[in-house]
Amino acid sequence: MTMQSTSPSLTITPNKNIKVIKRDGNLAPLDVSKIREVVNWACEGMEANPITLEAGLTTRLRHGVTTREIQDNLINCALELCSPSDPNWRYVAGRLQIWSLWKDTLVRRGYEYGDYCRTVHNKVEQGQYDVRILTYTAEELQEAGSWINPEWDKDYDYAGAVLLNKRYLLTDELPQEALLTCALLLAIVEKPENRLFWARKFYQAIAQRKVSLATPILANLRIPHGSLSSCFITAMDDNLESIFDTIKDAARISKNGGGVGTNVSRVRSTGSWVMGKQNTSGGVIPWIKLLNDTAIAVNQGGRRAGAITVSLDVWHLDVPEFLEMQTENGDQRRKAYDIFPQLVIPDEFMRRVISREDWTLVDPYEVREKLGIELATTWGESFESVYQKIEANLDTEITLYKKVNARDLFKLIMRSQVETGMPYLWFKDTSNRANPNQHEGYIPGGNLCQESWSNVKPGEEAHTCNLDSLNLANIEREELPEVCEIAVRMLDNTIEITNTPFEASKNHNQKYRTIGVGAMGLADWLAKNRLTYNHLNEISHLFEDIGFYCTKTSMELAKERGYYPAFKGSAWSQGKLIGAKPVEWFLQHAAQKERWQQLSLDIQQYGIRNSHITAIAPNTSSSLVQGCTASILPCYSRFFYDKWAKGTVPIAPPFLQDHFWFYPENKSLNQQIVVKAVATVQKWIDTGISMELMFNLNEGVYFPDEPDRAIKAKDIFDTLILAWQEGCKAVYYVRTVQRDSFKEADDGCVACAN
Repeated sequence: MTMQSTSPSLTITPNKNIKVIKRDGNLAPLDVSKIREVVNWACEGMEANPITLEAGLTTRLRHGVTTREIQDNLINCALELCSPSDPNWRYVAGRLQIWSLWKDTLVRRGYEYGDYCRTVHNKVEQGQYDVRILTYTAEELQEAGSWINPEWDKDYDYAGAVLLNKRYLLTDELPQEALLTCALLLAIVEKPENRLFWARKFYQAIAQRKVSLATPILANLRIPHGSLSSCFITAMDDNLESIFDTIKDAARISKNGGGVGTNVSRVRSTGSWVMGKQNTSGGVIPWIKLLNDTAIAVNQGGRRAGAITVSLDVWHLDVPEFLEMQTENGDQRRKAYDIFPQLVIPDEFMRRVISREDWTLVDPYEVREKLGIELATTWGESFESVYQKIEANLDTEITLYKKVNARDLFKLIMRSQVETGMPYLWFKDTSNRANPNQHEGYIPGGNLCQESWSNVKPGEEAHTCNLDSLNLANIEREELPEVCEIAVRMLDNTIEITNTPFEASKNHNQKYRTIGVGAMGLADWLAKNRLTYNHLNEISHLFEDIGFYCTKTSMELAKERGYYPAFKGSAWSQGKLIGAKPVEWFLQHAAQKERWQQLSLDIQQYGIRNSHITAIAPNTSSSLVQGCTASILPCYSRFFYDKWAKGTVPIAPPFLQDHFWFYPENKSLNQQIVVKAVATVQKWIDTGISMELMFNLNEGVYFPDEPDRAIKAKDIFDTLILAWQEGCKAVYYVRTVQRDSFKEADDGCVACAN
């Protein structure tokens, strides 16, 4: 940001007859100097002229106006001044929002920053803070309080300041107090002589927005008995006890603010047998509807509706109805509008889609009873072998089935995606090949945001993962080793202090110690370095470093604390590294080869602390608090207004003013470029990446030389196929930018407006 020179006198003319109502309710004469002080403070260090801001306020002053109204008017003036050519006004509005928070807190509790120890004891007494914060002595809390830097509150733009206050801060709590308390609690599992050392590192990393804590950690860590894990995956077995236990577990997860993934592929299909009677089963839809209603009823403590993704293998006989359960037509008793459908896709299906072969939908119960095969647990070559056996026994052993053309089924999937954004696609074989714990089971499907998963056993082990993210917009390359170490260490500590919502989650947490260090702000990092999403080598080198430093830290933690209990027999124990790939792959593809060879040897000797270490979440809301672009995707638009309850809010990336042309807009970017960039990153990420695809349906966007040509269904089809071929593990939402009409595509599929 460019420094602003000293400004001339401001424009408000004092009026002795005007009295204002202060925040404590008292009446006082209007003091123009205080308004000028706030305006100058908010504009300091930015290309934002305080005269311009004050000039917008002059017509709004009146007798009896409250100081809060003046502050809000200043905020509105700053927001109105914000534009693509002058985006810094949103930071001015953010500072004014923070100033208002400071003053409200001062009135309510009698002080702002400066007495952290008092704040802690008061909030423990009020039941707002977890009593574990008192692990620290008064002297230690006083020392920790001296680390607080109120200047860091000035770094938030308006969207970030509002979200931080609304979603994360407790009553009468200031931002740096919240972040410091989180840091101290994350450090309580450290050795007593090292607690303050690590707490300070944690605080500085999160307060300077180099590491972003996931919402459950930032929202729940300070409160008593909070659950800190973000991602959960459960699976239903084909019996009533398992089904209702899974629904109960989903409710417990939702209560604590976690995202739920539930696989239902083992449940018998519509028309299957129940108690020996054929054509009795109602299939998976009634149970999905119960999950749907659970998400509505258990609304994450009133913060937002529960969120559940239900995954179903694409060979299941109920797949066609699964694709229709969010449409308006049909029996409303078999609709589920509030869950997020996900299809589990094996390689064999994708091959048949490409070659236009038939695909057989079957009932898992009949396959289990007649052939002794639990089809849901198979993947890769094992799946292909048993699937061929099933197809060889059609009409003899297997009577409940339906043959469809794989390409036609994929078109139905695509149509649903373009109309609703879903179903998500989770590539089962790609994900399970990268699973380091194949010796202990398999992964049935993806989580809610399609970036985190591991082994699941119905009723025994429910995937549980703790997340944070590196903010690449605020990290210099030389800082990466230390910041990665901090991010991994914080999450490993989180496993020790979280309250898991049910027993299967606790079992998984202790056995696999799954964490997910993610990344946000890649678009900002590229812009800052004057690079684009076509610079795949530079992207690869960046994430090679991230993958290496995070994996190395987990190995060092194993030296210090021991390896995860399921380590022996894992791919890690065999010298394989990220994605269960042999070390030879790293010697062939890495920019710095020798370090990977040594890391492989070290892990075989010392073990590794966490079975999964990296996963890139969507970070849509938290990126606003972090002041960067979400995840690793391009920004939707360089500058736009988002509609909030309080009106429209300007959204822009941090380096827009100086690097405008290095921010490609995702709404008009060829998505095959995005797929190739995500696939490049995926090579160095051991779990998954939330990859949203965005297709603009308007003419001339992707084909500037052909102004009348719009994207066709075949273009979307080719992009989805490319995602699978390039090794992406999942496709999250498919977004569309609308157009007024749509035409029949060349291959017979319809490209529909969202």
